Amino acid sequence: MNTTLSLLTKNVRGVLAASAAFSVMATAPVYAQEAEESAKAEDYEQIAVVGSRAAPRSVADSAVPIDIISDEEFKQQGATDMVSMMQTVVPSFNVNDQPINDASTLVRPANLRGMASDHTLVLVNGKRRHRSAVITFLGGGLSDGAQGPDISVIPAAALKQVEVLRDGAAAQYGSDAIAGVINFVLNDASEGGSFEARYGSYYEGDGDMIQLSGNVGLPLSDKGFINLSAEYRTADDTSRSVQRDDAAALIAAGNTFVADPAQIWGSPEIKHDIKLFANAGLELSATSEAYIFGNFAEREVEGGFYFRNPHNRGGVNDGGTNEDGEQLLLVGDLTGDMSGNCPTDIVVGDNVLENPTYINQVLNNPDCFAFNEILPGGFTPRFGGTVTDMSLVFGTKGELANDITYDVSLNLGQNEVDFSISNTINPSLGPETPFEFSPGRYTQSEQTLDIDFTKPFDVGLYEPLFVATGFQYRNESYESFAGDTASYEIGPLATQGFGIGSNGFPGLAANSQGRVSRNNIALYIDAEAYITENFMLAGALRYEDFSDFGNTTKGKIAFRWQALENIAFRGAFSTGFKAPTLGQSNVRNVTTAFGTGGELIDRATLPPTDPVSQLKGGEQLTPEESESITFGVVADFENGLFITADYYNIELTDRISTASGIALTEEDIATLLAQGINDASSFSEISFFTNDFDTTTEGLDVVANYSMEMMGGETKFSLAYNWTSTEVDRASDNISDFRIRMLEDNLPAVRYSATANHTNGDWRFLARLNYYGSIFEDHLDSALPIEKVGSEFTVDLEVAYNFTEEFTVTVGAKNAFDEYPDENTQYAGIAGSLYPTTSPIGINGGFYYLRGVYTF
Repeated sequence: MNTTLSLLTKNVRGVLAASAAFSVMATAPVYAQEAEESAKAEDYEQIAVVGSRAAPRSVADSAVPIDIISDEEFKQQGATDMVSMMQTVVPSFNVNDQPINDASTLVRPANLRGMASDHTLVLVNGKRRHRSAVITFLGGGLSDGAQGPDISVIPAAALKQVEVLRDGAAAQYGSDAIAGVINFVLNDASEGGSFEARYGSYYEGDGDMIQLSGNVGLPLSDKGFINLSAEYRTADDTSRSVQRDDAAALIAAGNTFVADPAQIWGSPEIKHDIKLFANAGLELSATSEAYIFGNFAEREVEGGFYFRNPHNRGGVNDGGTNEDGEQLLLVGDLTGDMSGNCPTDIVVGDNVLENPTYINQVLNNPDCFAFNEILPGGFTPRFGGTVTDMSLVFGTKGELANDITYDVSLNLGQNEVDFSISNTINPSLGPETPFEFSPGRYTQSEQTLDIDFTKPFDVGLYEPLFVATGFQYRNESYESFAGDTASYEIGPLATQGFGIGSNGFPGLAANSQGRVSRNNIALYIDAEAYITENFMLAGALRYEDFSDFGNTTKGKIAFRWQALENIAFRGAFSTGFKAPTLGQSNVRNVTTAFGTGGELIDRATLPPTDPVSQLKGGEQLTPEESESITFGVVADFENGLFITADYYNIELTDRISTASGIALTEEDIATLLAQGINDASSFSEISFFTNDFDTTTEGLDVVANYSMEMMGGETKFSLAYNWTSTEVDRASDNISDFRIRMLEDNLPAVRYSATANHTNGDWRFLARLNYYGSIFEDHLDSALPIEKVGSEFTVDLEVAYNFTEEFTVTVGAKNAFDEYPDENTQYAGIAGSLYPTTSPIGINGGFYYLRGVYTF
């Protein structure tokens, strides 16, 4: 072990504030003998470098559950992006596809232990990771309005291991750690490396994916290292759609311009995805070292959107109805002085393109205009954007006199999303409209200073009492930039009922852009010690003061009792919080969604302190508050069988989410117009962030691992089981019954995986059985019927062969037997979606892949 690594091992106690060490992850077949072998060099990976400021302990000695996932586990699966990889190896971590879901298409929200995506604190090398600029306005219910970090920017090639603390930890780490903490530990090798090429495709022949990645470790003089990683990926889009009923009716009536399918449900196209990471350390003296790490990533994504019917799309084609209730066509007068005498009574019928009045008085009349002239089959926008992410962390750590350790660091992070939308129009511009827009961009920036100290005290206990204390200062800002002028421009047809801004995602107007910021300071103290040989007790206390809403103090206490030689009990009680993000408190956005009546409408998200929001019940956001209990048992038997079972209960009050759509009255729209929000006449509904409901989430994680020799080789078995249940205890009128059902039942109550990994000479065989319990889906958040999605089994298979010591080829299949969720029965024709889009097994079916790895 080199000097730097030795120093790192000595000082891991100074990485973070906490009273918990980590448990195990069942899908990771590396934990069966850690209690006996934790001192061995090859078992160093089983030690969590975060979670406790006390001396590092083996994962079997942890007070609360932690999953430790080796870099090899990320390589032994078909998923390629970090979010999907995490779902494969952590059973209480859930993520689903997000087709036609606005910003969620760019950064998919993930859920740990049934919480929203921003209820999990993300760290890299033990340092807080900055948030994404993307707010998931449509997050599939549970994560609606969440603004968490984007872990997809982290390449698997850069990792040494990943540690997942499954316990409330806000008293240790600060805001967001309600569900737990995920720490990505970067590769710190000073020599060697690898190069990987991967190709994959879905069984249906779409979604082709190509990925190239590499890692290299280099010495930094003879006292340090620099480790570099890179990844490049592209992926085609997929389609699991059926023709919408209204589009099929148009075609049947003779409109040959309508696409089939008119609307695409599937994975978006990843035009490019570039990820770069660097990690370096240098020994400064026998007792100190300097470190620096950072990243740059850029991802361009484009996905589908909702079909705009050429007969009745609001603000584009909808001219209202006549006395008989018949749909009329919206026709604009281009003369400027309204002298065109344009018809306002054209009944669209089955196919307005064949209506003589339309043909004679609109199509062939230069003074009158309808969008059917240039978009006769309607249109379906393509929505996407470019996500750019960068960070830089540098600092020094070491040991002072009297066994005092220190860690001082500065952390800079920024995430930016630049939205784009094409194949759409600004209706108010009439025939002069462009068809591509840049509707604006958002930037999240954070700067954090950490100063940490630890010291052991001999107070007569079985082990020294480790006391840690520290200070953190964090400044963050959220900045919005206006879109191109055409994306929000009020054109000449606005006064005639035509919508304003790029249809589907109107641009942010120049008078709505701006920057908001805040800062907070934190002070903490925690202590940990073995009171006796078999009983460990730990506690933490943290005070934080935010410049925008005030202060809070949270605490935690944890224990571990070795009751028998092979059986130990552990548990914790903690209080926690999540501060409202700057984006949630200040963002303005307009998106297309299904309204309460099942129709497509434009819904504006306004700050909760906006006068119109306040008319509808909006108030200044306050922190979410939590109380969390964890209790579990660890069994480590001499035959190599390792089992853990942990129960958790999280009571979360004043949860932050977006209110369900609230219809606007004419008076409301007039108020918005008076505020200078000139496109308000295009809004049908508004929403805002609110602290309007409380939940209780409880669950059980069971983990088992066992290794044995068989068939001339070694086989490692693992089982991971998770049960999670959420109940909404309180909800205001701003949270609809459909949203409540999604909060409670959109994630599978039971999920488990069983893995067998067999190695025999140069061959390796892996089989993984996955089970996902049933869910309910109301993806459209409307009065449309809720779908029950049945439980599903999937199987992952992989075969690898080492042609040489350096070169390995792997062939595998994710969802090898091509399983799909139950087909939509009630609204497939309404939405055009063949499958429930939030199904935990996805909607794309089986995926096969070929991977070659060269190691040097």
